[in-house]
Amino acid sequence: MLVLHSKIIGNGYPFLILHGFLGSGDNWKTLGSQYAEEGFEVHLIDQRNHGRSFHSDEFNYDRLSEDLIAYMVQHGLPEAMVMGHSMGGKTAMQFACSHPERTKKLIVADIAPKYYPAHHQQIIEGLQSLDFDQIGSRGEADKQLSKKIKDFGTRQFLLKNLYWVDKAHMGFRFNLPVLAQKMGEIGENISSNAIFRGPTLFIRGDRSEYVSLQDISEIERHFPSAILETVDAAGHWLHAENPEQFFNKTLAFIKS
Repeated sequence: MLVLHSKIIGNGYPFLILHGFLGSGDNWKTLGSQYAEEGFEVHLIDQRNHGRSFHSDEFNYDRLSEDLIAYMVQHGLPEAMVMGHSMGGKTAMQFACSHPERTKKLIVADIAPKYYPAHHQQIIEGLQSLDFDQIGSRGEADKQLSKKIKDFGTRQFLLKNLYWVDKAHMGFRFNLPVLAQKMGEIGENISSNAIFRGPTLFIRGDRSEYVSLQDISEIERHFPSAILETVDAAGHWLHAENPEQFFNKTLAFIKS
């Protein structure tokens, strides 16, 4: 059985953290260390087709949720706190609804239980445009990528996935061919009848358009115990743009 790769920090009650699309558990190292200092065993998990986890042609939220069950069985975790950002938030939602007995508390960062139209086409096209026969450094990759993706921060996030495939060639750790093909799956909603009645925190950035006040009724339909918090001066990458407030609000919830 294939099991997801993770980095585990600290000791205490298990706290599973799921990254977003084209990310990896490494994106959460700094915050993960802070949670660990508060007495949690933090699992920074790479989802399938991302980071150092296995590649697969199958990619949907039911599969991603079942990957998490296999991970918990492998690591002997009967239950855990679960937090996910963006795509990871959808995985976390589906997991909590499918396996409430394993979910102590749920945190969903800047995503709602609704369908999102595909909107990563430009990023995918930019990544597909890179010719690693002609690229020999991160700087050269950044120069090529800048022709398609103007935002420096977005490029730096994506280029964290670069590694040396062999002595002569760089490549991406994520499974770009499958993720490009399955991009529509990223925007899919969780199951229409999915419900998790346990403690749930939805946390959004005040500058983000991913979660609006109009989404509250749908959030409460799937998650009747949900509360909604807002992080100031932050967009979709709220945990990176205002990490202190994000940490304080999420810690207060998981310790309550």
